[in-house]
Amino acid sequence: MTTRHDLTVAPHLDGLRLDSCIAELVPEWSRSRARKLIDGGHVTVNGEAARASLKVREGDHVLILEPPPAPLDTEPEDIPLDIVHEDEELLVINKPTGLVIHPAAGNPRGTLVNALLHHCTDLSGIGGVERPGIVHRLDKETTGLLVVAKTDRAHLALSLAFKKREIAKTYLAVCYGVPAQADGVIDAPIDRHPKERQQMAVVATGRPARTLYHVEEAFADTSLVSCRLITGRTHQIRVHMAHRGHALVGDPLYSGRQWRNLSDPSAQLACRTFPRQALHAWRLGFTHPVTRVEVEFEAPVPADMLGLIGLLRTNR
Repeated sequence: MTTRHDLTVAPHLDGLRLDSCIAELVPEWSRSRARKLIDGGHVTVNGEAARASLKVREGDHVLILEPPPAPLDTEPEDIPLDIVHEDEELLVINKPTGLVIHPAAGNPRGTLVNALLHHCTDLSGIGGVERPGIVHRLDKETTGLLVVAKTDRAHLALSLAFKKREIAKTYLAVCYGVPAQADGVIDAPIDRHPKERQQMAVVATGRPARTLYHVEEAFADTSLVSCRLITGRTHQIRVHMAHRGHALVGDPLYSGRQWRNLSDPSAQLACRTFPRQALHAWRLGFTHPVTRVEVEFEAPVPADMLGLIGLLRTNR
């Protein structure tokens, strides 16, 4: 059934874009979710259709007629999952490289969603379009920890926790060069690249993005860096590290041919032929949505990155 949401723009939201305003008024929704509802004609402001870019004013009446979730036509598939933790409310998975999260054009099968539908008989479908249990994503070639909700209450609580930045996400990355400071903060807004539409970039008018980093180990011309995400923008670590001059080894979008600057031929070869961005979702910590117990998980560094690190370690 269609769900009706009657909202009033509060004083502190005056002047905000409509999609951003809705995301603030309905905390469990992202701005992209709000934009889809607006673009689908499900939102009016003071009785009139509106665009996502409309600047709302204090006291405006926003009516949202949220349609029921679209039917799910994705087929279950018996795809092995590396399950780090499972209980009645959620799963924590160690995602391998090459596994896509959602079915989409070009990847209709063989995704994490297909695997989850086989593993679980009943999954959360919150979000308007059924993407069972998914509350956050990893790029196709990024490995590591991903939490999946198995119930609606877990989905809602985890989605809110991500939005409020209450989830601790730490990644390991192999980068070109060695940052001058062992510990640092990258605070630079991110948005779509103005020319290269498949890329993100640091853009003055972009959305706020903040990454904390620590140099775990320095090699001759590269380094192993841990990055903690404070925000969760698309390609955030990849963009921020490249912006600082320390692009990730193997990154097809942001690293270019930086392997040519390495002094050791074997290191050059290892970095040139590494088949993906050297990025691993290492640690994940959060408050369990039902038990309220603080939990933390760690995924071992995958074999391909261990091999790369081992070779670079011999070329200090």
